[in-house]
Amino acid sequence: MKKLSTIFLLILCLSLDAQITDIGLLRSINTPHSLKMDGTFNGISNSVFMISVSTPLVLATIGFVKDDPKYLTNCLLLIASTAVVLGSTDLLKVGIGRKRPFETYPDIYSKTKFSFVMDGSMPSGHTSSAFNTATYLSLAYPKWYIIVPAFTWAGAVGYSRMYLGVHYPSDVLAGAALGAGTAYLTYYLNKKYIARNKLHHRTVQPLGWMN
Repeated sequence: MKKLSTIFLLILCLSLDAQITDIGLLRSINTPHSLKMDGTFNGISNSVFMISVSTPLVLATIGFVKDDPKYLTNCLLLIASTAVVLGSTDLLKVGIGRKRPFETYPDIYSKTKFSFVMDGSMPSGHTSSAFNTATYLSLAYPKWYIIVPAFTWAGAVGYSRMYLGVHYPSDVLAGAALGAGTAYLTYYLNKKYIARNKLHHRTVQPLGWMN
């Protein structure tokens, strides 16, 4: 019984310490004063929808112009990955039910220009979408001029959500992990599917020759 009590107290202390660190870091990023960067970070935050929608369209356009089915495949897979990450984010928000930081702490100020931030805080949907797009592009096209801008933008989106006072650092970390993980899983499963199809083709092809 004493061991269970000790473990419980240890978990409680770690949770409280993590919460204190979480809000402490947020306070160092969010400020009640209006700054010149407010508009910039609002723009970065709001760019998620446009980029998440336009990226598959760009891939599809390149695919049609070059007559390259790989671009069209990546377009469809990115759309599927985005749909999964958005659905997962919404389910987690409802299940966890964490309030936004500006709702809980009066010294945290929401600087967003939009009012639809009353849903759950954990995880950050903007961050999960941004990291989903950045990760999938980096896996599909592993070039430095794709990877560096993609993750710089995704990281800026995550920071903007804290700067605007609408998410805790842990919300952003959870969103980044969810987005990157979903993109990686989508890409990995597709690679396995292609590899298995190639193996199956090699296995059955000699039988076709025999006939």
